[in-house]
Amino acid sequence: MSTSLATEAHTVFVLNGPNLNLLGLREPAIYGHDTLDDIAGMMEDRARELGLEIDLRQSNHEGHLIDWMHEAQAVGAKAVLLNAGGFTHSSVALHDAIKSIATPVIEVHLSNPHAREDFRHVSMIGRAAKGTVAGFGALSYILALEAAARF
Repeated sequence: MSTSLATEAHTVFVLNGPNLNLLGLREPAIYGHDTLDDIAGMMEDRARELGLEIDLRQSNHEGHLIDWMHEAQAVGAKAVLLNAGGFTHSSVALHDAIKSIATPVIEVHLSNPHAREDFRHVSMIGRAAKGTVAGFGALSYILALEAAARF
């Protein structure tokens, strides 16, 4: 990744939380058959059309997601797309990290959390994010990218 602020202003960080490395294998009836690499390819194609670059990362560790949001702010990234996975419903630390940066954050979900178990109806991330795109499978990432292009 380049450290040039001119380049970073056109970069969108796409951060993925726990278990998203298992996309395509994990509960495909809920999350679909696309892998994270498939989604990355779709996003790179659309980002090019929008004059953007993506920096896609995945971690099963909450602290990495926080560090990467801080990094997005530090390098002047255009936006952060965050699929926090299970941390969505429990992480005050991620909520606070979003609130601590000026870089806009868009919450992304493959499924619609409101159509699932009750514990998924509360989003700590959504309470801090600029907006949420959910329920459209891999297309959720593309829709969020298109929204980020407008910032």
